[in-house]
Amino acid sequence: MDKFIDELPSYVDIIKSIKETIITNIVLIGQIPCSTFKEKRRVNMFMERMSDASVDECRTDSYNNPIGIIKGTSETKPPIFVVAHLDSFTEKNVDHNYMVKENTITGPGILDNAIGVGVLISLPEIIKKSNLSFESDIVLAGVIQSIGKGNLRGIRHLLKIWDSPIRGAICLEGCELGRLNYYSDGMIRGEIECSISKFQNRTNNFHPNAILTLNEVINQILKIHLPQRPRSRIIFGKISGGFKHGKTAYDARLGFEIQSDSDKMVKNIYTDIKDIVIGISHEYDVELKLKTISNANASKLSYNHPLVKNAWAIMDQLNIKPVSEPSESELSIFLSHKIPAITVGITRGSNYHLDNARMEIEPMFKGIAQIIGLLMAIDEGICDESQLA
Repeated sequence: MDKFIDELPSYVDIIKSIKETIITNIVLIGQIPCSTFKEKRRVNMFMERMSDASVDECRTDSYNNPIGIIKGTSETKPPIFVVAHLDSFTEKNVDHNYMVKENTITGPGILDNAIGVGVLISLPEIIKKSNLSFESDIVLAGVIQSIGKGNLRGIRHLLKIWDSPIRGAICLEGCELGRLNYYSDGMIRGEIECSISKFQNRTNNFHPNAILTLNEVINQILKIHLPQRPRSRIIFGKISGGFKHGKTAYDARLGFEIQSDSDKMVKNIYTDIKDIVIGISHEYDVELKLKTISNANASKLSYNHPLVKNAWAIMDQLNIKPVSEPSESELSIFLSHKIPAITVGITRGSNYHLDNARMEIEPMFKGIAQIIGLLMAIDEGICDESQLA
């Protein structure tokens, strides 16, 4: 085990030697608009690049998740999964032309998750160039309908229909290099919509404003007691509403997320918010709707799990400083299926989720080398017979 970790820095130079292929794949993927539920064109590009790389098997599952498989030498070892979500927060009407410079690539959606998918479809060439072989099949899966209202449907479906054990999994995200997620909080992501009929007859002079109504919702939510243990929080992430400056707002929408390492606490907080919404709806005589957008259960690997410990050792060998925090991504679905998994970041960047998002090219080579190291470690058996904490 120590031998391959010692050799990891040498793989950085090998990966650099096919720099143009990796950048080409990132740009080809990233310049295709791919909002959630509209991933078809990016699926087709994924399949085309996998076919060009001559993987042993290339197909889509019954939910249209694209999959490339590099066959292993053993007929009995379970496969290792490497996954990246295909969809992006960036809408189709945004200019998706990327600017490639010597040290950076700039464009919408590049950090989330054009890098992850571009590196994923480059892995067959990277593995071939490195003269590597594995006992396990390596399953390279792009998953659709992941973020936002997609509610991780792509990975949920893929794991539901996969009819054999899975040895371990690596989830790829563009940023940040050093990201090491091995646990997932319980989560409910929701929206509160306020609608006011401008034709409604009112018996007094009170004319509600949708924005001010949601402001009162926020004020009351902020009064909810959040314990330090179990660790819990409510994040207000989006708010929109109104028509123009001089008109009363008749419609408004609030997006929020509840996070806790206790599923029970997540449900209790959601119930409290539901009671607040119903109460204000009656008090203000307005229509308030509470909707669940997505959810995930709390799950984790222990810090001393061999996969986590080896990930730290691999990063240390590559002079990458690990940073751990919860992740409500594909990771949570693998862990909920009792499959050892981690999420790693590939490079550094800036302007995350903005149209001028920018990635750094040079750190990416270490980011990819860590993926190679993780594949080697899992293939050598660090996840075999292990149990989730």
